[in-house]
Amino acid sequence: MKITPDIIRGEFIGAESRIAGSPHPDYVGIHGEVINETKNTFTILQAGKAKNIVKDSAVFSFKFSDGTVVEIDGKLLVGRPEDRLKKSVKRLW
Repeated sequence: MKITPDIIRGEFIGAESRIAGSPHPDYVGIHGEVINETKNTFTILQAGKAKNIVKDSAVFSFKFSDGTVVEIDGKLLVGRPEDRLKKSVKRLW
């Protein structure tokens, strides 16, 4: 997978996720498969339990099926998944 700013337009359900940083100390270290996504949250399945993580207050590390690992600030992911397709993204690097 090619890493570009368009990565935030991708599908995250089914990807392995880990919380790399958050001002909420209980969020850091949560890892598992993303099983659902809403406008403001990801639901991550960890050890058989579903955990809801607020996108705006976390930095996510995603591992996609091809082995690519990407770290994304959750503030860039806020919004309904179908609306992110319409969002224009400015290059950050």
